[in-house]
Amino acid sequence: MTPGAAPSTTVVDVDTPAGPARVHVTRPRGARGLAVLGHGAGGGLGSVDLTAAATALTGAGWAVALVEQPWLVAGRRIAGPPKTLDAAWIPVVNALRCRGGALATVCGPLLLAGRSAGARVACRTADTLGADAVLCLSFPLHPPGRPERLRATELALVTDADRAIAVVQGERDPFGGPGEVAAYLPGLGTGRQHLYAVPGTHAIPRSSAALVGLVVVAFASTVLASTVG
Repeated sequence: MTPGAAPSTTVVDVDTPAGPARVHVTRPRGARGLAVLGHGAGGGLGSVDLTAAATALTGAGWAVALVEQPWLVAGRRIAGPPKTLDAAWIPVVNALRCRGGALATVCGPLLLAGRSAGARVACRTADTLGADAVLCLSFPLHPPGRPERLRATELALVTDADRAIAVVQGERDPFGGPGEVAAYLPGLGTGRQHLYAVPGTHAIPRSSAALVGLVVVAFASTVLASTVG
């Protein structure tokens, strides 16, 4: 790669118990950590917040892997159940690990991330995969209009383990606004748990992309500082 050139992206299919997943891997020169990002149940890697996060992380020196779940690769319109999503996600991340992974990227901290349903997958698998941190974009705390159907136990899987976590949430998200999410991040202000409110609903608008990128880089910098000597 010539100085100043943009890092190239490699697209590879990875076999999983649910069928092949598709991984878009971007490795900047001298990458200091690995960030693996998953999409939501609506499918696709083109959401504003997911794109902004991936771009910002690459620019901050992280190797970034964007993962298309097998159901999306197969052309289906509906995501599988949580156990199926997790079972597909785990071998993809393991393939990217620096020791023994078929797609080995870099050694360094592992940041699991995702948007909406992808954020839930990241939370549920963080312990199994030994993640250093979790980034949740538009975490769906509950279905719209159904606050009694909480998914807060998934956030607790991260916070109870004292694993670093950041949630980037639209100010008017019907799946749970920042104030609702804050109630399930008991360590806010300790340096391990972060909540960033940005203009938008569950779908973050393009006008908020730059802000999403800024807060994601800020969080990623704290992860690097706490894990890399």
